[in-house]
Amino acid sequence: MGNWVVSLAGPRRISLEPCPPDPLGPGQVRVRTCYSGISAGTELTLYRGSNPRLSKDWDDVARMFVPRQTPVPYPLIGFGYEEVGEIVEVAPEVTDRHPGQLVWGIWGHRAEAVLAADAVRPLPTGLDPLAAVFARPGAIALTAVLAGDLHLGDWVGVFGQGVIGLLATRLAVLSGARVVAVDRMPDRLAHAARYGARATVDVGVESAAAVLRRATGGRGADVCLELSGAYPALHEAIRSTAHAGRVVAAGFYQGQADALGLGEEFHHNRIQMVAAQVSGPTPAPSMAGRWTGDRVAQTFMDLVAEHSLDPLPLVSHIVDASAVADALALLDSGAGDVLQVVLRF
Repeated sequence: MGNWVVSLAGPRRISLEPCPPDPLGPGQVRVRTCYSGISAGTELTLYRGSNPRLSKDWDDVARMFVPRQTPVPYPLIGFGYEEVGEIVEVAPEVTDRHPGQLVWGIWGHRAEAVLAADAVRPLPTGLDPLAAVFARPGAIALTAVLAGDLHLGDWVGVFGQGVIGLLATRLAVLSGARVVAVDRMPDRLAHAARYGARATVDVGVESAAAVLRRATGGRGADVCLELSGAYPALHEAIRSTAHAGRVVAAGFYQGQADALGLGEEFHHNRIQMVAAQVSGPTPAPSMAGRWTGDRVAQTFMDLVAEHSLDPLPLVSHIVDASAVADALALLDSGAGDVLQVVLRF
């Protein structure tokens, strides 16, 4: 395969297009992609056309969305952030990377990328390269767990058992929490049980708030993590949380919050609600100076390398990159058996 890049020409208009190779500059390495994971959150919002960055501009100085002044810059080229590949060329002055080395990082859905040498991390010895596509989803999950400030013995509800929710379930268990996993898809709840959840809740059958209050003698969860990005789930997470407890809103919510009633349990139980977002300088203000985005991602990969967490069972589909349109359509379908979809280059 030559150099190819995934291109989004408009909502649900996806293709793999040829592109010229980039020249190698000082301090850079050339990486040939092995695998690139597709996000079922951010990337689907771009694919569907619902991402706020398509209708508004983000003002970096004011840190606000403002009305878009220019048309959407279609095609969007090479979006994606779950990559693992092999170094095939290094600049002469680069001494800590070498050809043949397997590395992980963020360079988008493309067959080849030229990157700063320190922008890629070596794959831990003996680790299946496929595991490295989970570095970014794992960092998102760990960011939510850190923002939740979990403690040994806490009861924690994890709402949404997609890839990131399942990783968060395992990370919360590793933190010493007693986890109740919430979803409406039995296969995903079975994964959560294998990851150590004390109980699972099928929201099509029973109320998560009722289950968590029964488990805690009527008190409610100490912390709830909401990772589905669905407003009804965020509302139920609030209902499930103890008086003065914490809800971490880590899903990527779209549109208006019609199902979110902030005048109900949120108001009367004085719930603390915090946002978790992986691209910030630190998972939570209290961690500034200690935890950075790089440390979060590296910590997740260390846990994988130490066999504390095995993400490979979450790979449900591996698809040749030439079939990227089919891969995104599969994720878009929302089928319960679809978890981590991976492009193979």
